[in-house]
Amino acid sequence: MTPPAPFRDPGLQPERTRLAWRRTTLSCTVAAVLAAKQTLRHGSSPAAFAAVTLSALAWLGFLVVAHRRIHALSGAARPGVLGVRAAVAAAGCVVALACFAVAVLF
Repeated sequence: MTPPAPFRDPGLQPERTRLAWRRTTLSCTVAAVLAAKQTLRHGSSPAAFAAVTLSALAWLGFLVVAHRRIHALSGAARPGVLGVRAAVAAAGCVVALACFAVAVLF
């Protein structure tokens, strides 16, 4: 006798994932704002200005990826898998934002 197919109950998992994307977006926003504040407060060298500009672009890139994923998670009972390109873009934006934030400090 074959056991019955397991019933998948997603529960609150899509909502938790959506909230995690929102928290990460908020963290990226705080990092970008602090980088801009640091540059404005301690003088703006061309390198610091470039780092702030690039961190703003990285933040915008992450914001686009996160918004698309949040939208996909909120509409479906069983959302699709995050694509490889979106995952690489999100990870790249986070790493770039961290690197640019460090560059602003030095």
